[in-house]
Amino acid sequence: MIRSLYLAGPDVFRPDATRRGQELKALCARHGFEGLFPLDQDVPADITDPAGQAAWIYRNNIALIERADAVLANLDFFRGPEPDSGTCFEVGYAVAKGKPVYGYIPEQGSLAQRIRLRHPQAIGGDGLLDVHGWNIEEFGLPLNLMLSVPAPLVVGDAGVALAHVARLLRAG
Repeated sequence: MIRSLYLAGPDVFRPDATRRGQELKALCARHGFEGLFPLDQDVPADITDPAGQAAWIYRNNIALIERADAVLANLDFFRGPEPDSGTCFEVGYAVAKGKPVYGYIPEQGSLAQRIRLRHPQAIGGDGLLDVHGWNIEEFGLPLNLMLSVPAPLVVGDAGVALAHVARLLRAG
């Protein structure tokens, strides 16, 4: 039974990250879930060096994923035509632990279509390769296959994704 969701995503980098975390947790509660947001706990004041802070954040996020029954991941593009790398790690960690992962993205389309739409500057002149001559993955999936295959992806925001997860669970 899924009762708690780790809320993965680049939302922690927003200028209003704490408020956003509260909004996401309230959305979770409306759908019958406990939301676990990475910023729920502050780095202890006695950890002042950046490396120590980073290690504490890593351990805390891993502990939250371990505690959660599943992961809800914001897999929208972040700082370019790919999802946040930390979120990708968290998805992979949860999958490796056998936890269900549900992702959400803002628009329909394959990865290549979504990149062409939102990051046309990343596409080479032929439309098939990126500006560096590297292949653009095109399996018809909305994200890289390593995210699209293990995590059901919903088009919409966190609220739409949570409603989808709740419906799936009710349906058994």
